Amino acid sequence: MCTSCVSRRSLLAAAVVPFCPGASLVEPRMALAAPAVALTLDACMGGVDRRILDVLLARRIPATLFVTGRWLRANPETVAVLRANPGQFSLQDHGARHVPAVLGALRPYGLRVAGSMDAVRAEVLGGADSVAATGATRPTWYRGATALYSPEAIPAIEGWGFAIAGFSLNADDGASLPAAAVARRVAAARPGDVVIGHINHPERSAGAGLAEGVAALADRGMRFATLEEAQVTPLPCVTR
Repeated sequence: MCTSCVSRRSLLAAAVVPFCPGASLVEPRMALAAPAVALTLDACMGGVDRRILDVLLARRIPATLFVTGRWLRANPETVAVLRANPGQFSLQDHGARHVPAVLGALRPYGLRVAGSMDAVRAEVLGGADSVAATGATRPTWYRGATALYSPEAIPAIEGWGFAIAGFSLNADDGASLPAAAVARRVAAARPGDVVIGHINHPERSAGAGLAEGVAALADRGMRFATLEEAQVTPLPCVTR
């Protein structure tokens, strides 16, 4: 048994993010302790990229979607599709308003941050409430906007009942990369990788590359798993 792995059953009793002393911001990393790839897709705001969703539906590929309250309210038809396939899609917490869980006055990627622990709590719990309001199971995983955290926020979020979702492979750099680059990155995923990408930018070419890369993995016979059903193991964190 992997003693550093975290299953859904032990989720609330063990931290997924290792302690990173001296960091201004922490970017958690993690992998699966299983011969599978976890496709984790952020839905921050805006619409839905049907190029990605249609490939997932056609291939019956499981995926974990980190959704904000803002995105859920703007996309009821897509939410209905996801809810109609509960064994395939896991809806998890990306916050109420897509506000980074960062304290103080830092502005990662130029975004206004929570600033205080009370605001972090409102963002995390408000996002979970929004997911539960759709009828989905209340989330147990959280990924904040920018995937960067103040070190002090991490144990607080875990204390509220959430594991923080890191990643091992960044597919699209916030949907900013061209399709060909995204396709290469995703197609290169290996068993155990946790892939982060975005499903809310149909206007950008990155989504086409993500769909192509996922299809290539499926063609190779890669197994996919949601975070809910897989064990994960923390990797050394990245500090900013």
